[in-house]
Amino acid sequence: MMKNKLATKIFTYLLIFSLFILIFLFFFQVIFIDTFYEWTKTRTIKKLSEDILITQNDTSLYDKFDKISYQENVCIELSNNNGDNLYSSHGNNCRFRSKTIKRNFIKSNKKTNTFNLVNNFTKEKSIMNAKKLSNNLYIFISTSLIPLDSTISIIEKQLIVVSAVVLLLSIIVAYFISKRLSDPIIKISKAADLIAKGKLKTNFETTSDIKELIDLTNSLNDMKNELEKTEELKKDLMANVSHDLKTPLTMIKAYAELILDININDKEKCINNLNIIIEEVNRLNNLVNDILVLTKVESNLDKLEKTEFDLIKLIEKIVKQHNIYVIKDGYNICFNHDNIDKLIIEADKKKIEQVIYNLLNNALNYTGDDKKVIIKIEDDDKDYTIMVIDSGKGIDKKEIDHIFDRYYRSKKNHKRYVYGTGLGLSIVKNILLTHNYDYGVTSIKNKGTTFYFKIKKDA
Repeated sequence: MMKNKLATKIFTYLLIFSLFILIFLFFFQVIFIDTFYEWTKTRTIKKLSEDILITQNDTSLYDKFDKISYQENVCIELSNNNGDNLYSSHGNNCRFRSKTIKRNFIKSNKKTNTFNLVNNFTKEKSIMNAKKLSNNLYIFISTSLIPLDSTISIIEKQLIVVSAVVLLLSIIVAYFISKRLSDPIIKISKAADLIAKGKLKTNFETTSDIKELIDLTNSLNDMKNELEKTEELKKDLMANVSHDLKTPLTMIKAYAELILDININDKEKCINNLNIIIEEVNRLNNLVNDILVLTKVESNLDKLEKTEFDLIKLIEKIVKQHNIYVIKDGYNICFNHDNIDKLIIEADKKKIEQVIYNLLNNALNYTGDDKKVIIKIEDDDKDYTIMVIDSGKGIDKKEIDHIFDRYYRSKKNHKRYVYGTGLGLSIVKNILLTHNYDYGVTSIKNKGTTFYFKIKKDA
């Protein structure tokens, strides 16, 4: 398919439109002028006839007829039921009298009728409107149709000149309009090509004052900014995943070499080294699993399997699973669900379990020196709000909007996660989005952070 430039398209359409207007004028002014002229004259005498009906009892009626006849260039005649003239205006328009037509109309007993007349000698045409005013009074208004041949000839010549001028002006106007409309779009298109080639620092700009083009430019700049963030996140993700993969692999290799080097009879050292290898393999396995889960959730490949279950029992189960950290590392995990003994919801149980699990792991990673983490459920009129609260250093306001991005905190300082892989919050966000749950985070500097999500009661 042949491609056309936008400027050429706009120019062509405007030119075709101008030609269409000129063709329309030609048909209207030349071809159909006789028809339009006759229709206008007929309409005029009908309107006069209607107006005269209102003033028929006026004592100065004849004077008014003379005035109307002169102003509108028509002939007005009044007759009785015998066809005798009671009044006839003066002038050239009254030379087309036809007594036969008048008498026939009076005998027909019709209220009104319009007749086309032709003079047998001069072949001139005229139009007459006949109307019954009362039982013994009839009015006949007629006007001649002046031949328009000479007028049409003059109009044709004039139209040729006008068409040439209009066409020239149309070409000039079409050129400037097409340039004005197409230049900003061409500029935007070139910027888009540069971004498609990987030059994400390119900005979309426009000098146009057209609202739609300004909105388009702003939207494309927003898109470009999001692409920059995505590209940066992709680089960070690759760097951080590489880091998380490299560290356990290095440790596995080192401890495997130690096993080879130490005396095989030193069973205690062998067991310690093998346990470290198993721990690092588990870390690698968790990282790979989280990457797979995140990929499925973001690609909508993992469909929801909703069932009804007790959320309180689920959270109690997760807290119990984390008792190892309470016993081993001295953490304090509290679960408060005052006045709520049972909370039945319909959701994907495995995914909600993963949400609670990841939020709890995140809180354990970043809670304060008191090592306290609180899971809390609040009940209001519309929602159940599930909160996971730590007592850590908090999050800067600038970072809160990005806290659910993959590996976001690693931009400043990559942290080796004690419990988790660094992808947990991103998984949480995507699972909550698929459930249509509102979620968010609040934080106070040096006092702690609260992650929460809401489940509507009518959901």
